[in-house]
Amino acid sequence: MRAQFEVMRFPAYRFDPATGVAEFDYLLDGPEPLEFTETITFPLGADEPPAHFFKVLELLHVVAGVSYYKVGAPPRIEAPTAAPAEAAALFTAVYTHGLGEYAYVNQLPHVLDLTVRVPAVSPAAAPVDNADGRPLSAVGGGKDSIVTLEILRAAGLDPVPFSVNPNPVIDNVNAASGLPALAARRRLDPRLFALNQAGALNGHIPVTAINSLIAIATAALHGLGPVVMSNERSASDPNLIWNGHEINHQWSKGVLAEGLLRAAVTAHAGLTEPYFSLLRSLSELHIAQLFARHTAYDDVVTSCNKAFKLHDPTARWCGDCPKCRFVALAMAPSMSRERLSRIFGRDLFADPAQVPGYLELLGIDAHKPFECVGEVEESLVALTMLGDDPQWSGAPVIQALRAAVPAEAWAAASRDEVLTPGGPTFVPPAYAKILADALA
Repeated sequence: MRAQFEVMRFPAYRFDPATGVAEFDYLLDGPEPLEFTETITFPLGADEPPAHFFKVLELLHVVAGVSYYKVGAPPRIEAPTAAPAEAAALFTAVYTHGLGEYAYVNQLPHVLDLTVRVPAVSPAAAPVDNADGRPLSAVGGGKDSIVTLEILRAAGLDPVPFSVNPNPVIDNVNAASGLPALAARRRLDPRLFALNQAGALNGHIPVTAINSLIAIATAALHGLGPVVMSNERSASDPNLIWNGHEINHQWSKGVLAEGLLRAAVTAHAGLTEPYFSLLRSLSELHIAQLFARHTAYDDVVTSCNKAFKLHDPTARWCGDCPKCRFVALAMAPSMSRERLSRIFGRDLFADPAQVPGYLELLGIDAHKPFECVGEVEESLVALTMLGDDPQWSGAPVIQALRAAVPAEAWAAASRDEVLTPGGPTFVPPAYAKILADALA
């Protein structure tokens, strides 16, 4: 099915404070138009939501539309309401950079050159000072969000764990934290799945941008402070260059997307401190070192996206995907081989069948996989550290990888660079001090 559509529109949205249900309407307009309605259920909050909550929903209405745009990829997108220039910039970036992998896989170069049109440019909203409120800490079940949650807790900030569509893994992580959590439910229009089965265009979307706005709206609804994410430095690293454009599977986790989203929310909704990633200056390898301090999560942590799709609620790691391989490689230098094997339910480094997948992570056999994995340099540094450690150096996978890495690759891998915080961040000064204390 490859229907032709001329323009994407956003007819209306509704919110019922009695139920917490928001409905967002979408239209792919053309000779045979398609209509969709998405439902997001927020945890019940104020009986009379503040005005800035609805302004965040206006942003979410447009950004969540990427799930429906990809069915037909029309050449025009027309936003529903006037918005500041910062919001317009976010919209265009989400539909171009955020759909970069989708455009590359489906060979749709026009997607990378779209401009989302807004009917008029509106002035910036009046400031809403939320900087000192309790942080809403996004939890995905992996090591990064656990590290953030524990840093905030240790600083006495009483964080509120939050997730969208939490599964048993996330529920178990929240239970291990002992902190009362909030959750939202996102329900895609069922028609979308039917169209996908019929052969409609499909592909990766910038889901972190959508979930981030759901989190910001939830914080606004509950009178909380900033949303604190756990996106690391390497999320900004592209997978490849295509038609002069960087293609990054993790674009909406990167620092550019973070800055655009912050600016859009502040300009359109007025929130002075809407959203930032506490771990932005850190590498995955550094974050893994911090996670190793927290043994209470060993039996619940997972970063495997395939495990989330399995019907077995006890399954946490598939053991055969780029994410499993990278996280094991990142964690290994900071913990015993016995502990790592217990976390994963197997010893990945004893299995020679893992070698081809690791060669991709090391940038030897292909470009970096379209997955949420760290930079090639991080993998090389981790491999160097394991090769120097007697408990790991004799493992079949470690030996095979060390033999396969060319000398010039070793020379380019700097342990100091990987393990030293750096790069642009949007972390507010008070939180930057908290992070510095945690790293000391």
